[in-house]
Amino acid sequence: MRHGRKQQDYWRRNLRMTASLLVIWFGVSFVVSYFARDLAEITLFGLPLGFYMGAQGAPVVYLLIVWWYARYMNHLDREYGVDDGDGEK
Repeated sequence: MRHGRKQQDYWRRNLRMTASLLVIWFGVSFVVSYFARDLAEITLFGLPLGFYMGAQGAPVVYLLIVWWYARYMNHLDREYGVDDGDGEK
């Protein structure tokens, strides 16, 4: 089955955004944890940065990732005419 160029472009853009957001997720989840001892020397609001990222920063970044993906996909769906009619206008 051969897909049209428009559908291939849609999925390429979707996968590129998904990969970018997964890189951010990986960085926040694992890279910050790996360097937590080094980040303890940096303070943010009186707390070590490693602690802050684990307790407050990471969940906020995760929420931003979900929000950005939903916003981007709504825009992409409208651009390619595959939106379901619900969502932001």
